[in-house]
Amino acid sequence: MSVPPENSPAPAAAPEPAPAPPSGPPSAEEKQWALFAHLSALIGAIFTGFFFGFGCFIGPLIIWLIKKDTMPFVDDQGKEAVNFNITLAIVAAVLMILTIMTLGLGALIAIPVGIIVGIGWLILTIIAAIKASEGVAYRYPVSLRLIK
Repeated sequence: MSVPPENSPAPAAAPEPAPAPPSGPPSAEEKQWALFAHLSALIGAIFTGFFFGFGCFIGPLIIWLIKKDTMPFVDDQGKEAVNFNITLAIVAAVLMILTIMTLGLGALIAIPVGIIVGIGWLILTIIAAIKASEGVAYRYPVSLRLIK
């Protein structure tokens, strides 16, 4: 009988495979967290101010980061909410830069466009929240796919 030397490395444990996504519809808990992912953008915008509401993507980002590994539906809808809200934060930043670079003259364009974008953001966020609560994977019509 041979005894292994003391300096030999122990065999590495095999990594556990990732859980397979459920083939059925999302659970009630997944629907609820997906709803929270979409609605948290509204809360972020309220707390950071609507015009300078760059905080609108922080709530969806936090929920997505916490739940992405355990809930596939929340992973999908959280990414969707984060991408859409980052896209609109970029639009808001461009409008603000336009206003600053033109010494306020760009506000003639930025304010009406900002109001239209803001109303569209509110409507699309509410639609996405309703669809998520129904268990339907919603896709925003205008969104940069930054997180895949």
